[in-house]
Amino acid sequence: MTDAPAELVHLDVAGAIATITLDSTHNRNALSRQLVTELVGHLTTVDADEDVRVVVLKSSGRVFCSGADLSEAATVPMQEGARAIVALQRQIVALSKPVVVVVEGAARAGGIGIVAASDVAIVAEDATFALTEVKLGLTPAVISLTVLPRMTSRGAALTALGGEVFTGAQAVDYGLVTLAVPAADLQAKVDEVAGQLATGAAQGLRETKQLLAADLLERIDAKGEELVELSARLFGSDAAREAMTAFLSRKKG
Repeated sequence: MTDAPAELVHLDVAGAIATITLDSTHNRNALSRQLVTELVGHLTTVDADEDVRVVVLKSSGRVFCSGADLSEAATVPMQEGARAIVALQRQIVALSKPVVVVVEGAARAGGIGIVAASDVAIVAEDATFALTEVKLGLTPAVISLTVLPRMTSRGAALTALGGEVFTGAQAVDYGLVTLAVPAADLQAKVDEVAGQLATGAAQGLRETKQLLAADLLERIDAKGEELVELSARLFGSDAAREAMTAFLSRKKG
């Protein structure tokens, strides 16, 4: 009998605030099948909990999320992984309670999609973000469902075409996140904002979130499958394979 795999996502409920923590530091909180399954399960649990008003989503380490788990690419069809990321973004957008995401360190690829799907994003000023897909012969296909409606068109063009790292402070200017504060003040600001949100009546929070999320949900449902196919086509292309091989060899060198 084999031991069950260690839990990668933790749920803690204190009063009206539920905290979900990504804790898969060995792969920089990559969106493995296990992590996504556990995260989806915890989101479903808090959505059904009548006492919970607000959900805080954070990571145990400095890296919030590095995106898709490329180590599973050989065993999981590309479309399946991309659909899972679309479904996760949709669940966060459709959740009946506001989701506050917290980024202390780094967010990349699918991690940025989660940030964009949340209602409020509070990050450290020196947190880092990057849409590096362009350098690998790819495009931020499925995360564009939530990222593009959040960002200014100029901010999106600069970051998606350039592929360079930008900071939490810049992410505020680009519209990706809500607030950026000094890292030392991050937890206090999260507690303050979550506490303010938790004073809302359950019905008021639910109906207001539904009002705010309507256009984004419509976009996800209309374009999700098309972008899943685009993502899979690009990942399977010779150009992307060559670019990723070159990128990995540079990292090792």
